[in-house]
Amino acid sequence: MLALERVNVRIGAMHVLRDVTLDVSPGATVALVGRNGAGKTTTLRTVMGLAARSSGTITFAGTDLDAVPPHRRPALGIGYAPEDRRLFSAFSVEENILLPDRVARTRNADAARKLERVYETVPELKELRRRPAGSVSGGQGKMVALGRALMIGTRLVLLDEPFQGLAPALARRYGDALRRLRERERELSLVITESNPALLAGLADTTFLIERGEVVPAEMAPDHVG
Repeated sequence: MLALERVNVRIGAMHVLRDVTLDVSPGATVALVGRNGAGKTTTLRTVMGLAARSSGTITFAGTDLDAVPPHRRPALGIGYAPEDRRLFSAFSVEENILLPDRVARTRNADAARKLERVYETVPELKELRRRPAGSVSGGQGKMVALGRALMIGTRLVLLDEPFQGLAPALARRYGDALRRLRERERELSLVITESNPALLAGLADTTFLIERGEVVPAEMAPDHVG
C-alpha cells in the first residue's frame, strides 16, 4: 500500500531522515515510535509532500508520489491528522471535518455517507458538531482532527502523535475509536507516530523504531522511548 525506500530528507544543514525504509500493507496498523525530534513528524510530512526529499522513493498503491503534487495526495484516499491539529477556530466542528472533502469537491451524497462514517467511528463528534472548533478542548481537538482525516482517508490514515496531551479517559476513547475503525474497515491502513509505545498496545500490527532519522529493527525499541 505505502512504501518508503531509502528516503532522505535534509532541512538546511540537518540530515533529518536517513535512508528511511518501511512498508505498510493494506489493512495494517503500523506504529512509528521515537523520541521527540527523531524524525516521526518529518516522515509523515514527507509522505504528504510537505517536506522535500533529497533522495529515495515513496509509492502509494503502486503510484510514485513524485508524480502527485501535495494538494492532490489526499484525493488518493490519504487522510492526515497533524500533531498540532490545525483547526479553523471560527468554523464549526462539522465544518472542520468536512473541509478536506469540500476541497476535493466530493458529491453531496458521498460527503454525507463519509460524514456518517466519521460519526459512527467517533460518536462524540456528532454531539460537538455545531460548536465552534475554537471552543473545544485540546483533547477534543485531537478527536476533530481524527474525524477530518477519516473524512478523506478511505485507504490510508496518518496520525501524528494522536495521544499526546490527552487525559487518560480521552486517550481511552481515542483508542476505542481506532479499534472500531480497525474492526469495521479491514482494508484501511493506519500509520501512527508515538513517543510512548505503551499507548499503542493492542493496536499496532508492526512497530518501527526511528532514532536520529534512521529506522531500526523494532526489537531494539525500549519499553518507553519518550
